[in-house]
Amino acid sequence: MRTRDPERTRGNILAAATVEFSSRGFAGASIDAIAKRSGANRRMIYHYFGSKRGLWLAVLEAAYERVRTAELRLHLEQLAPEKAMRALVAFTFDSFVGERTFINLLNSENLHQARHLKGSTRIKTMHSPLIGMIQDILDKGVAAGVFRSGIDPAQLWISIAGVSFFYFSNIFTLSVILDRDLMSKKQIAERRAHVVDLILAGIRA
Repeated sequence: MRTRDPERTRGNILAAATVEFSSRGFAGASIDAIAKRSGANRRMIYHYFGSKRGLWLAVLEAAYERVRTAELRLHLEQLAPEKAMRALVAFTFDSFVGERTFINLLNSENLHQARHLKGSTRIKTMHSPLIGMIQDILDKGVAAGVFRSGIDPAQLWISIAGVSFFYFSNIFTLSVILDRDLMSKKQIAERRAHVVDLILAGIRA
């Protein structure tokens, strides 16, 4: 006799919804398709997530949480400031490599002007430690004489994420425009090195 496993059922629904929302967007994805892919039924989806919007928000939160959790495993507080910043920039860039799912979700939510994300009670607290961590790295760098003072950690994070995200979110059109295979391992490695050097050059004393 099969025993009901709520956590497993919820996880299966979340995984299925991530695939459907990523490929079809919020408007294009259907609860029926998510139910079929997850092996659950509509009633169970509404039981766990309340609505399609609730499920979409859970998918977004889970995607952000995966990245933030992985960042904590870097233990940047144990590194010298310049090495810590290099590690953070490289990690942020790497978090988009092969991650069309995450990129598509972000693009879709931005098309909706973050309407759903505004309803999250977790997203701000999820990112507050990140900004605090960047501030700590900057403070240590200033004290060590390797970083200039007066850098806004939020602005710096936007720059790090921005130069990384833009490459991957526009990789297909840029490949055509520049007549380069920007999806090749060589091009990605070159871009990664450039992004790390660019950010470090911008904050050095």
